[in-house]
Amino acid sequence: MIKKQQEKLLKFVQKPARYIGGEVNSVVKDPSKVKFRYAFCFPDNYEIGMSHLGMKILYSLVNEREDSWCERVFAPWEDMERLMRENDVLLYGLESGDNIRDFDMIGFTLQYELSYTNILNMLDLAGLPVRSADRHGLTPLVVAGGPCACNPEPLSAFIDLFMLGEGEELTNELIDLFLKHKQAGSSKEEFLKEAAEIQGVYVPSLYDVSYNGDGTIKEVKNRDNAPKTVKKRIISDMNSVYYPDKFVVPFIDIVHDRVVSEIFRGCIRGCRFCQAGFIYRPIREKSSDVINAQTKALCDSTGYDEISLCSLSTSDYSEIDKLIPKMFGWALERKINVSLPSLRVDNFSDELMQELQKVRRSGLTFAPEAGTQRLRDAINKNVTEDEVIRTAEKAFKGGWTAVKLYFMMGLPTETLDDIEGIANLAQEVVNTYYKNPDRPKGKGVTVNISVASFVPKPFTPFQWEAQDTGEMLGQKQKHLLQSVKTHKIQVSYHETPTSLLEGVLARGDRKLCSVIESAWRKGCKFDSWDEFFDFSKWSEAFSECGIDPGFYANRKRSFDEILPWDMFDYGIRRKFLEEENLKAYKNETTPNCREKCSACGAAKLNGGKCDAKC
Repeated sequence: MIKKQQEKLLKFVQKPARYIGGEVNSVVKDPSKVKFRYAFCFPDNYEIGMSHLGMKILYSLVNEREDSWCERVFAPWEDMERLMRENDVLLYGLESGDNIRDFDMIGFTLQYELSYTNILNMLDLAGLPVRSADRHGLTPLVVAGGPCACNPEPLSAFIDLFMLGEGEELTNELIDLFLKHKQAGSSKEEFLKEAAEIQGVYVPSLYDVSYNGDGTIKEVKNRDNAPKTVKKRIISDMNSVYYPDKFVVPFIDIVHDRVVSEIFRGCIRGCRFCQAGFIYRPIREKSSDVINAQTKALCDSTGYDEISLCSLSTSDYSEIDKLIPKMFGWALERKINVSLPSLRVDNFSDELMQELQKVRRSGLTFAPEAGTQRLRDAINKNVTEDEVIRTAEKAFKGGWTAVKLYFMMGLPTETLDDIEGIANLAQEVVNTYYKNPDRPKGKGVTVNISVASFVPKPFTPFQWEAQDTGEMLGQKQKHLLQSVKTHKIQVSYHETPTSLLEGVLARGDRKLCSVIESAWRKGCKFDSWDEFFDFSKWSEAFSECGIDPGFYANRKRSFDEILPWDMFDYGIRRKFLEEENLKAYKNETTPNCREKCSACGAAKLNGGKCDAKC
């Protein structure tokens, strides 16, 4: 419940509902009756954080415990932050209004690198030192997890421990251990030493890193009982793992304001640029009956009229043809729409098209990723131009008039011919629409091209590759715009300075901690937002710290270089990634996991089990 001091600020801010709590299905407990208080922090604004499935799962999971209370915390927008600082109001949990510095644990989810300065800003707003070494007591313990935790080194000075991999089981184990040490009156150091023995826990203070003269890593030494290699945690049985039957329903519109139903984890594809496709392996599916029951329960408890199926590639779900009729059977009767993001053009079946015609039509989204077949083979996209066109043809015959195509720019081996190929492929999609004799009369087609700048990421075959400089990307963006010949094709692309910073932070080491802190102290925050991002401040921070950002972003690494994330085991064999990298330069493809197992190694963390069913 919001306190009076906090409430006084709300009439002066743009969206007060971001800061009041009290939404339907939010959890309020008596603080005197719980032993553990957890602040789950999303380092971005309310609308984005409330859309995140991971927060929904772990929020409900912790609150299922009688001895624990989890509250939500989001980064306050500029107007609210200014008032908080002017009026000495500390960062608080939405459910209680209590200052989070008085909680037992503060957890951050690391969804994207450009949120790192927000983490420091939120710790400072909470009245806490930003560096772990300056926080001496057991409480509040500052932890972090999420996809970016696969290389946590740029944040290693600020976070007490990182949780690698999936958190449903790990979170409960960590709470149990924390309560044991809290009752015993242990120090933070005593707790961290024992926590490091839990699979999936990385305690950066228990590792020492030394460097060569050229700035590369010389050696990583583990101390005390910390493992030399930290293995990620995974959930083996998706049918029995915890999934909430309630979501908090916001008072205001959020980015993804709907029921989200997770259908499987992992990906059968081996796109060589895609970090998620590798770090979430092996494939683990839920049964269609479980998904259907969970989705119905969420619709009943929230009142939402839209469902979104969540996975890395929805049409790769092996029971999709069973699930959709089951779900449509009750959803359409209740006028609930079902959306299927992340569809693949090579398995967009006629049956799936027929089912999708029963729901409200929105634009269809597909991701060819590259404009020519040669480059699609190099990145192992395993999609042909004919498949893209055939899928567009099916969609247009089914009544769709808008298609969005996702591409990447700056990929390894890319040439200007590949860039021009993006415009050519989009033009073929436009032509396909006008070849359809049954197209709606008087209605044109819209083909939106969205082009992201390629950023090499850890645990991918391209983790050793150099990222294009801003100048190189600018030339390619200009060439793409010149290659588009019709107003029916709309082009959007990422700004190059943000992509450069993302590349630096994605593959950075501990030396970047000082850069991040310096940039934050200069005023950097909400770096993924155009209205806040100020690359000049980051440039000053790099210069003051004696760090060349090009060393991390624009330098090709050799296979024998020690990488900052080599101490972590995400299941994928390093040799496999090296082989995939070499195949890219030969334009050679690797079959998807259902066609042939490529022995990537991911199943070893799941007792050798993978649901790819090749």
